[in-house]
Amino acid sequence: PGEAFQIQCFQCEEMKLDCSAPEHVVNCTVNVQDMCQTEVLVQADGVHYRKSCASSGACLIASSGYQQFCTGRLDSVCISCCNTPLCNGPRRGRPVPSAAAASGVQMSTHMLLLLLALYL
Repeated sequence: PGEAFQIQCFQCEEMKLDCSAPEHVVNCTVNVQDMCQTEVLVQADGVHYRKSCASSGACLIASSGYQQFCTGRLDSVCISCCNTPLCNGPRRGRPVPSAAAASGVQMSTHMLLLLLALYL
């Protein structure tokens, strides 16, 4: 059979700090949860983070579904997915150039369509 694949992600619920301490590290379900998901919510009292393991299908569908609500303003909800160990950890200091961000969005939309085609 194929090799078992397991990823580690940061996991937390509704935290105001970007939860990236060692106690927030979890082992994701082998061969099922193959991505780390980060949800960033902008609320009246500040920014809240929700992080977890996720399956690639569920994460990509969620992130593209919430794209229109990812405004950076009050009540904004942004969901992002990544597939390397602990990739939903602390944010890097460098801003992502908008061209790179745009191609990333196109990539996940393309992946989403491929995934949907596989499931249908």
